[in-house]
Amino acid sequence: MNKRINLWWLLGILLGLRLVGMAIMPMTGTSEPRYAEMARLMAVTGDWITPWFTPEQPFWGKPPFSFWTEALAFKLLGITEFAVRLPSWLATLGSMGLVFVYARAYFGERVATWSLLIYASCALVFIASGAVLTDPFLALATTWAMVAWAMAAKSPNWPWRYGFFVALALGLLAKGPLIGVLVAGPLLPSLVFYPSLRCSVKKMPWVTGLALTLLLSAPWYALAELKTPGFLNYFLVGEHFLRFIEPGWAGDLYGVAHKRVKGAIWIDVLTASFPWGLLALAMLLRQLIKPAQRAALWKKRLDPDLAYLLAWALFTPVFFSLSGNILWTYVLPALAAFSVLMALALQQPLANTRWALAMPVTLTLLIPLSVTLYMVVGALQPQRLKTEKYLVAHALTQMNPDDKLVYLDKVPFSATFYAHGQVSAISLNALAQVPNSAAALYVGLPKKDLQRVAAALNTPLQPCFESREHVLVVIPPKLPLLPQ
Repeated sequence: MNKRINLWWLLGILLGLRLVGMAIMPMTGTSEPRYAEMARLMAVTGDWITPWFTPEQPFWGKPPFSFWTEALAFKLLGITEFAVRLPSWLATLGSMGLVFVYARAYFGERVATWSLLIYASCALVFIASGAVLTDPFLALATTWAMVAWAMAAKSPNWPWRYGFFVALALGLLAKGPLIGVLVAGPLLPSLVFYPSLRCSVKKMPWVTGLALTLLLSAPWYALAELKTPGFLNYFLVGEHFLRFIEPGWAGDLYGVAHKRVKGAIWIDVLTASFPWGLLALAMLLRQLIKPAQRAALWKKRLDPDLAYLLAWALFTPVFFSLSGNILWTYVLPALAAFSVLMALALQQPLANTRWALAMPVTLTLLIPLSVTLYMVVGALQPQRLKTEKYLVAHALTQMNPDDKLVYLDKVPFSATFYAHGQVSAISLNALAQVPNSAAALYVGLPKKDLQRVAAALNTPLQPCFESREHVLVVIPPKLPLLPQ
């Protein structure tokens, strides 16, 4: 009992550390502030159908479920980093609950508890659980569908049987038709090779269940196309086909496609599952070297429950091995099954006191403590981070009502979010030709361009604030000359 209580305290520490990081870490990089700004626009404008990339450009790259939850969090908690990250944390908590229920039903409470700890401390899970991303919601939908299918075989009650179809609808609203691939992909070979797993097929309410899936998801797709025609073609053809087959897809409207070598997803698997993935690889290689252990490992393929987990864990990276346009976050839907498999593999080592008290606990805390330490350092030394939060805040405290905040050529996404959209881009030519005005310009310049801009304007520029990548300069009002 004491060990079980200690393990739950350990899980509480992991979840608490992520909440702290969510509150103190500013928006950095590209994805987080970009999605946060779209959620802010949804909350401000009240447009719950179409997410907007900018006030003028609709965002066709993702369905709206994550933006719905984040905009609602803004409405309830105010426009803060913690509010917009909270839905991802809750989605991850939902995935964890599903993992626990499934693992306890099939493998016992000890395996279920360690499955939770492993899942929560995988690098990608811990980071994504407090980040403004769509992936935690796809992971929730995938985990829900796979768990509901398995649980319907043991407890064919209506929450599991209909939960499978609700999970599909959630996936369609969180990421799109990809949910069908990630669920059908591992299910089909499992059903073909393991007849005992087919019992769920007969227990599923296919007609009413699929009708429920369409009822929950199809109306939004229709409304989105009616509101901004062209959405369906871009989303279904571009995002789900061309992005997959064309590395560096040139049709991306919202950024740069990620051109990588096909098969690079397996490097992402080790990164996303760190540190557990490396341990799993080492344990696997050790078993393959010894003939007796290799034979025992091969026999495990006959266990349908292990085969189900293995198909679930492997399908996502196998599927994305065919694409060079990938991100490491694509691994997330596979990590729930990986965590249960890892917990099962550790049962014998965990029987050893030295392992039970030292190795697993150390690995469990490695990523949460490291990431939290990084966030604390970042909060204390924000100049290390790729964020415009503090530069924008300094400018807004100094500006008069008629002054304007601009960035040279391109506005960073974090600047747009923290300025609540009240910032724009300006070219060097336009900056040099600013008409006489009683208002000052607060200009964010890339550090490397400071001297070039000063020469073009023929005036010395003295930075009044610096971020990691930009300096803030003030161009005073150009007042018209008074008549003599």
